[in-house]
Amino acid sequence: MSSPSYLETLRHPVVARLTLIQFISYFGTWFSQVAIASMMLQYGASELAIAYIFMMIMLPAIVLAPISGWIIDKVPFKKLMGVLLLVEIVMTLCFMMVNSLNDIYALMLFIFIRSAAASILFAAEMALFPKLLKGEMLKKTNEIHSMVWSVCFAAGMALGGLVTYYFGYDTTFLIDVILYSIAFLLLLGLKLSIEPVKHTESAFKMMKSGFIYLKNHKKIIHLIILHAAVGFSAFDTLITLLADLHYKYILAIPLAIGWINAIRALAMTLGPFLFSKYFNENNLHYFFVLQGLTIIAWAFLQHSYGISILGIFVVGLLTTSLWSYTYYMLQQEIEESYLGRVIAYNDMVFMISNITVTLFVGYAAKMGMELKYITIVLGCGFIAMGLYYLWFKQNYLSKNS
Repeated sequence: MSSPSYLETLRHPVVARLTLIQFISYFGTWFSQVAIASMMLQYGASELAIAYIFMMIMLPAIVLAPISGWIIDKVPFKKLMGVLLLVEIVMTLCFMMVNSLNDIYALMLFIFIRSAAASILFAAEMALFPKLLKGEMLKKTNEIHSMVWSVCFAAGMALGGLVTYYFGYDTTFLIDVILYSIAFLLLLGLKLSIEPVKHTESAFKMMKSGFIYLKNHKKIIHLIILHAAVGFSAFDTLITLLADLHYKYILAIPLAIGWINAIRALAMTLGPFLFSKYFNENNLHYFFVLQGLTIIAWAFLQHSYGISILGIFVVGLLTTSLWSYTYYMLQQEIEESYLGRVIAYNDMVFMISNITVTLFVGYAAKMGMELKYITIVLGCGFIAMGLYYLWFKQNYLSKNS
């Protein structure tokens, strides 16, 4: 049977509506991201303060993983998604209360709560898809999900930078609220014909059984680690510091951040069309290594904004396919009744990887390490994971265990 096209995959009614909701809500998230970063730079935030702000985006997936996994497996998807979208609306409104660097801790709290809702929502979607789809349809849906994220990242960053520059932070946040509200209204028309898995265990027992299941399935643990390696491409803090160090002399900081992220995301959108069909279990290590080499090459191009944009475009071409294929490998291994809990733990490890990179960039820059060498270290991380995958393939895939 031939692999379904992206258009055929989108004809699935649930995939189609969730993709549209994802598009609107993801766009809103990245639309306000430039405003937050630009606002902190204008208020005089330090390198570490910026790193901590971005860390708040990732932290909920770590600290809430056991609870969110239980919630996902216990609460019906549509009801859960509605509550989470409302939380995102309220927290985005709260961003408008931040008026100086004195409010940075309040901003961190608002970002943490909004990101907690977004994190649970994302994990719930990724646990839902394997219950509805199998094989190539699931793989294509993962790729569509990642491409939607990339398109929204590109458009959101670019347009968010323009709106922030010309109209200010509050207008950007207000538009964000409107977008989340549209996503909520679309959710009301979502129709799911799937029977929820009934769990009679207590919350504590469900969390414990999920952990034990994960502990007893070593192959899943290694797949989680491999997926987390894509977190080495968490460039938010790095790009913000590059804009402040090099690019502000060429372009306003909001525009510099927005456009370089937009170009990267454009590449992340185009990448699956070019490379997805070549990804398989036998050659995945080559793509990890190639991703690392492109990042190292970009490190030597960062001083010039125009050339750096070209470098980040090349870097972005493989990122989406690496993310979606490693996620697909993981989803295939998890029993349906444990999907929510294991996916939550996976997102926890992925975000630990992102936070580690974010803090590394912030602390290394604070101690005087050149951004070029910081970037080279991140590229070497991908090369190391290519070698790790070779070991994994020999010990788990070749034996079909």
